[in-house]
Amino acid sequence: MPIKAGSPSVPVPGYDVRVLDTTGKEAAAGEEGAICIRLPLPPGTLPTLWGDDERYVTSYLSTFEGHYVSGDGGYVDEDGYLYVMGRTDDVINVAGHRLSTGSMEAVISAHPAVAECAVIGVADEMKGQVPRGFVVLKSGVTQDPDEVGAELVARVRDEIGPVAAFREVTVVGGLPKTRSGKILRKTMREIADGKDAAVPSTIEDAGVLDALRPALRRE
Repeated sequence: MPIKAGSPSVPVPGYDVRVLDTTGKEAAAGEEGAICIRLPLPPGTLPTLWGDDERYVTSYLSTFEGHYVSGDGGYVDEDGYLYVMGRTDDVINVAGHRLSTGSMEAVISAHPAVAECAVIGVADEMKGQVPRGFVVLKSGVTQDPDEVGAELVARVRDEIGPVAAFREVTVVGGLPKTRSGKILRKTMREIADGKDAAVPSTIEDAGVLDALRPALRRE
């Protein structure tokens, strides 16, 4: 069952799901870390990558001894509920602080005017990276987009803190997605950084990305 970022789910019975910190120890309640599965994996789980056993072991089995690394980050609350906050590769480095864009998206998506959102880390000469938010408003929302943006910046500042350096929200007509509904954050980030990003073959509607490109590049 897919888990929406920020929504709780009880770990599946039959195997052990854990959240581990950078040292490989189980994270405290409410502390974000890497979501891992204690080995051995359940029957039917993908046992390797076709023709590349070494990469499978390096990517998924070598980070924490005795655990499979899912690639998702999250935390377990005091009641034992697991919260999936996003991919661990969506962690950005802002002036030496590692911050989860998934945490920022969870704050933004809680705003009553926001239908969907994406936060990406873009290159910055002073801080290394800074987060930028892109939001799609719900149908029928009449509130001024700049006002919504200011409220979202204030929310992230209040809940995550000034260290996030979250100062920019752009209201857009749509976000680029794959046909399975995954937002193309990596492609958005590459375009924002001025790179010639390749458009994935799995994109649902390339026109959405074309319309978003000027906002990403501040043209």
